[in-house]
Amino acid sequence: MMKGLIGKKIGMTQIFDEQGVAYPVTLIEAGPCFVTDVRRPDRDGYSAVQLGFGETNQKRLTGGQLGHLKAAGAPSLRFLREFRSSEHGLNIGDKITVEAFAVGERVDVIGASKGKGFAGAVKRYHFHGMNATHGTSDRNRAPGSRGSGTTPGRVYKGSRGPGHMGMVRVTAQNLKVVLVNTERNLLGVHGAVPGAKGSVIMIKEARKQ
Repeated sequence: MMKGLIGKKIGMTQIFDEQGVAYPVTLIEAGPCFVTDVRRPDRDGYSAVQLGFGETNQKRLTGGQLGHLKAAGAPSLRFLREFRSSEHGLNIGDKITVEAFAVGERVDVIGASKGKGFAGAVKRYHFHGMNATHGTSDRNRAPGSRGSGTTPGRVYKGSRGPGHMGMVRVTAQNLKVVLVNTERNLLGVHGAVPGAKGSVIMIKEARKQ
């Protein structure tokens, strides 16, 4: 059976083991999730399960979204995500909770990294910068040359430089589950996960055990 959930990052805390050692833990409000669609190779060209998370007011959804959820027998859900799986054993309308995971298991957590806005090349790509002396007055954090001379006489596309930093898809791999609270739909993993507090993340079984 497929192991996957959509959740919301709550924040970080720490827990102590029997020896009194403190471990950093990220708390995630995971599920309950509803199966809103099942992708099949004969119809869609691939196998996957679409899960919905986060009940919301119907006014926040479009007519197409409401019709899709109504056909699946699911409530008004704000977030939909797909999990690739060929042997999932799930049907449309099924409900998945944190009981899908157990303490000690390894998971991958996928989310969008924190947005940093517009950043220079030194902060964005860890460029060295130029000398602090020897005639350098206003070029300390400048990226320097990024192209060639007459040929091609331009900067290649994809060259590293100033621009928007953060808000990209990041996967934290092989994190250990240290807390499962079924009453409050809480999942605790050892370590940090991508994203800011309140951001939506995906939790699934680790690919690299």
